Amino acid sequence: MNTLKVIKLAQVKELTTFSSATIYRLIEKGKFPRQLKLAERSSGWLLEDIYNWINEKKDARDRGES
Repeated sequence: MNTLKVIKLAQVKELTTFSSATIYRLIEKGKFPRQLKLAERSSGWLLEDIYNWINEKKDARDRGES
C-alpha cells in the first residue's frame, strides 16, 4: 500500500521558505502544487507533491535553466 503524507500550510512554508501569499499566487499561476480539500475548512498538500516540485526546481537549475 502506498503511504501518503498530508502536510499543512505551515509545513509547506517551512519547506519552501515562501510566504502564504507567494504560495497561493504560484498556485493561481499554475506554478505550484494545488492543495487538497480535506474538510469544509481544512486543506493540505501531499508531501510528495512538494518534494517533487522542489526536485523539478533543482533539476532545472542543474540543466542551467532559470
